[in-house]
Amino acid sequence: MARPIWTGALSFGLVSVPVGLYPATAGRTPGFHQIERGTSDRIRYRRVNERTGKEVPYRDVVRGARTESGGYVVLEAADLESVAPDRSRSLDIDAFVPADEVEPIHRDRTYYLAPNSTEAPKVYALLCSALERSGRLGLSSLVLQDRRHLALIGPQNGALTLTTLFYADEVRAPEEVLASMPDGSGLSGHEVEMAVRLVEAMGGHWRPEEHRDVHRERLEALIAAKSRGKPVKRPAAPPPRETNVVDLMEALRSSIHRDGGAQRGRARDRVDGAGDREPRLKDMSKRELSRLATSLDVPGRSKMDRAELEEAVRKARRRSARRRKAS
Repeated sequence: MARPIWTGALSFGLVSVPVGLYPATAGRTPGFHQIERGTSDRIRYRRVNERTGKEVPYRDVVRGARTESGGYVVLEAADLESVAPDRSRSLDIDAFVPADEVEPIHRDRTYYLAPNSTEAPKVYALLCSALERSGRLGLSSLVLQDRRHLALIGPQNGALTLTTLFYADEVRAPEEVLASMPDGSGLSGHEVEMAVRLVEAMGGHWRPEEHRDVHRERLEALIAAKSRGKPVKRPAAPPPRETNVVDLMEALRSSIHRDGGAQRGRARDRVDGAGDREPRLKDMSKRELSRLATSLDVPGRSKMDRAELEEAVRKARRRSARRRKAS
């Protein structure tokens, strides 16, 4: 089990529970080193004084903050320590806020909170259940890496999570970033209605296990192929064309027809798929296999990789065919 990056007491009202904080996500993208072309020699960087060109020992490196006059104010370790936030081991919930009030743009990183004593699980489960039923999140703060963070505490599949937040002045308004704000004054009611119909026709559910990092898979395949001396070449997909405003209604109408029919077709596949001739499962994506596994009620499907899903679906379809023959 991973080691906690923070330990302390989670408190709400007069109730307190010891907890540990654990990273909830992990990057999977392959790491790279810089090497000299034609060799296996690593490239290393040195701390060099830009004026003298001489290397500077680490002990002589200090932090400097740029001033308005163009100079620097030197900040020693003692200076930084004097303004460092209090390293409290208390995670106090100040308020319980409605979950839908916190916009996604304010959310930064997410961690798991775990009970950290033998008597903690009951109080931990109590808070988790109360948050699930109330639809609210606990608003708190804590110090991580010498910085005080705002934080939200909420339920996730029976566990508590802590999500750090950006402060209000760290979130940019659209006007600060966009050269011009989109103007919706020229939209007709019929165009909006058609767009809503398209959104509804493309309706679905969030199933994270159905999505995969295609770029990472291609990158890993490329690395493996090049290590065997067989480079992989993939044709670049052409960029999508911008929809012409004149053709907007026709594009909406055609999209509704296409995606509405696809949704109905997928619904028929879920109902009748077990009775049809088995398709080429090896040609199906993991997402398509996952949908088939759902329609066939394959146990443990959410934890399977693509190969396991294909085999499980194949067996489930065979069992279904045998049951139909027996009946």
